[in-house]
Amino acid sequence: MQPRNMSMSGVVDLAAVKAAGEAKQKAEQARAEAARTGRAPTNGARLVFDVDEAGFQQDVLQRSTEVPVVIDFWAEWCEPCKQLGPLLERLAGEYAGKFVLAKIDVDANQMLFQQFGVQGIPAVFAVVAGQPIPLFQGAAPESQIRDVLDQLVQAAEQQFGIVGAPVDPQAADEQPEAEAPAPAGPYDALLEAANQALDSGDLGGAVQAYKNVLSDDPGNPEAKLGLAQAELLRRVQDLDPQAVRKEAAENPADVPAQIRAADLDLVGGHVEDAFGRLVDAVKRTAGDDREAARVRLLELFEVIGADDPRVTAARAALARVLF
Repeated sequence: MQPRNMSMSGVVDLAAVKAAGEAKQKAEQARAEAARTGRAPTNGARLVFDVDEAGFQQDVLQRSTEVPVVIDFWAEWCEPCKQLGPLLERLAGEYAGKFVLAKIDVDANQMLFQQFGVQGIPAVFAVVAGQPIPLFQGAAPESQIRDVLDQLVQAAEQQFGIVGAPVDPQAADEQPEAEAPAPAGPYDALLEAANQALDSGDLGGAVQAYKNVLSDDPGNPEAKLGLAQAELLRRVQDLDPQAVRKEAAENPADVPAQIRAADLDLVGGHVEDAFGRLVDAVKRTAGDDREAARVRLLELFEVIGADDPRVTAARAALARVLF
């Protein structure tokens, strides 16, 4: 039996979890401000950029593990491109970092043009978690383009947990200034108590404390991530690791068994094993079983943190088996 005072020490850094949660909260607040004022809070140079073959790996494939990348294939001689391009650039600003726009000149990048199988331009693709997705070809009404982009953003978040984050438009041009300490928020004491309960192994108390915060502030990112961590520990505390692993090894098609084993893998520090086990379960199954494995994988991503390279790699692997 697992001891009741199990710790995530060495697996999850609570300070990193808190920092990631605060960053996500700031991103959500920045988007809300953009919607209120009509001004995008992101740097245009970061939202819209030219891409060539040399920079494709870093600028598109790697970046697509953090934010959906929309690709506009265009050429100087293409008249419809001159109408579509500015529209996509404007929408990139309005969506405030929920996607970024990569512009590829097909005359200068014939290899990329061929690799994507583009039949004619303008042509618009997306890359999510390293996987290309055709969106539309030719001119299209703005309303239709918005629908496509909405679906892309929703799929990226729901399927892979990928949510772009806005950037301060002056961050690249101004020297950072020393910031005064932020005043304590209304939930700081409750969150500190929850974190202490989690560290001490009081999993029931930690779960309840995080839920208390979320009952009043459903979007609080630190409480959401802390709750995911506490619930993971509570799921495994009464498991018999030997029995769970034996069952999973003997029944590779048993998704609940694979999910239990993945939870144990993660708590034991075997992060890549946990992710790989669930990606394989998604690949082998369908229907409710496949959805259960996918959802648990996204939950484990949150426990580790979106910036972890193991999460980035697993997201790309998940994309390959889903598409």
